Amino acid sequence: MNAINGIELKEPWRIFRIMSEFVEGFELLADFQPAVTIFGSARTKPGNKYYRLAEETARLLVKSGFSIITGGGPGIMEASNKGASKAGGNSVGLNIQLPSEQKPNRFIKTVLNFRYFFCRKVMFVKYATAFVYFPGGFGTLDEFFEAITLVQTDTIGKFPVVLVGSEYWKGLIEWLTEKVLVGKNINKEDLSIYKIVDTPADAVALINDFYYGKKKSKNKKKK
Repeated sequence: MNAINGIELKEPWRIFRIMSEFVEGFELLADFQPAVTIFGSARTKPGNKYYRLAEETARLLVKSGFSIITGGGPGIMEASNKGASKAGGNSVGLNIQLPSEQKPNRFIKTVLNFRYFFCRKVMFVKYATAFVYFPGGFGTLDEFFEAITLVQTDTIGKFPVVLVGSEYWKGLIEWLTEKVLVGKNINKEDLSIYKIVDTPADAVALINDFYYGKKKSKNKKKK
């Protein structure tokens, strides 16, 4: 009984910890706009082709005027922060405290530590103008399906959701098309929420066209 009472007494204080994570995140990330969040496996090594592609994607995004947001760890996250750093841009790492502690990678310009996954996930969505996904595991898939669900349900406005690596994502997309769509669990237009590319240039072009395409077209006509 004492143990239960002890847990109950601690619960109100947890609310203040949660609030502090939101407040700190809101204050910090507001200064890094516009930003693109890049997701991918923490297990991807520097010699891997997707590591190099993530680094180049972040570099090109910085050159296009975007800050980079990652989960702050190794692998694809490190590659993205590295690309931003090489381009002289801003990059933020939203690091999560895990039982097997994840250390922030050395290329992050600004680190924000989170105890709660859901607070961290809010920051990924609230302050990103686009999501870019490289091959990853459960965490990457979780973020992908949450993003497309938010768009599908009109909880947030449409924004670029880009998958890099058609070879990796092919099986998942086939399953969505041949099983989920055929089973009438989603609509055909839901499959257009995301786009698949194979190069950093194409990923960045999709994002630039979404936000600046009309403006660029008008400028070309004037010339």
